[in-house]
Amino acid sequence: MQPNFIAIAVAALIPLITGFIWYNPKVLGTAWMKAAEVDEARLKKGNMLMIFGLTYLFSFFMGMILQFITIHQFGAVGMVGGDPSTANQSYADFMNDYGHAYRTFKHGALHSAMTGLLFIFPILAINAFFERKSWKYIWINAGYWFITVTLMGGIICAWE
Repeated sequence: MQPNFIAIAVAALIPLITGFIWYNPKVLGTAWMKAAEVDEARLKKGNMLMIFGLTYLFSFFMGMILQFITIHQFGAVGMVGGDPSTANQSYADFMNDYGHAYRTFKHGALHSAMTGLLFIFPILAINAFFERKSWKYIWINAGYWFITVTLMGGIICAWE
């Protein structure tokens, strides 16, 4: 089983798209700016090409990991040492029987949602505690990442 780089590349666009909506001043952008203690003047000073470029690159990295979280068949590849060409016939039989099992948007979204809730949320909350940020700040950012990784994982898992 090989990584699906096209699915990952498409899913890596999701943080940019959801961010455009989520952090829009008409949605949660104004509340986020207040909670993050930033103003429009400071935001305008950023190099947007670099910000968007690195966001896409880092989102691609996230997609690489989400495929292992959402697609269980990668576990079978790991069990044979990572090189299916040297595996026993049992690997081929397993993949014939279960190679497409649980490869749905719904399944990928479920596992990614759990990742958002049980992995990303705690990281954001811990950082925010030490930055002395409010719960409002935590919930705005955690909500964004929860939705974002849920969509990313759904796309990556369903795209065969």
